[in-house]
Amino acid sequence: MTGTDSRYLCIHLGNDEFAIPLLLVKEVIGLPDMTPIPQAASHFSGIMNLRGKIISVMDLRVKLGMKGQSTSETTVIILDIDGHSLGVVVDKVNSVQVLSPEMMSEKPAIDSTRASEYIQGVFRRHDKIVLILDVAKALQAGKAA
Repeated sequence: MTGTDSRYLCIHLGNDEFAIPLLLVKEVIGLPDMTPIPQAASHFSGIMNLRGKIISVMDLRVKLGMKGQSTSETTVIILDIDGHSLGVVVDKVNSVQVLSPEMMSEKPAIDSTRASEYIQGVFRRHDKIVLILDVAKALQAGKAA
């Protein structure tokens, strides 16, 4: 591995595979009990207590317009975004993937700028294309809509 290689956490949202920069990931936990917040946005799952710290949890599947359905593999990834802890619900965590720059491709040209603003790039994993997410932008997407 060279100093320019990057590590990504590969996840499933619905039938699609995505990747999140591993540097953002603090930990991965099973789906916890959450306290819902009345009249919150549909992608806001609620708040949870993680070892005495209250953390907001967003359903990344719903935020990206996918159908969220909890199974035994549904997981919450605790992220550190700009110094704040935030949980995101995903369908499944697959693996950690080490990528060198030549393994990654530029994000494709997409008609909708809103859809492409949270995609950092793509790479092939087995026979599938994996989208690399900018999670901070993905969670902000649609705010102004």
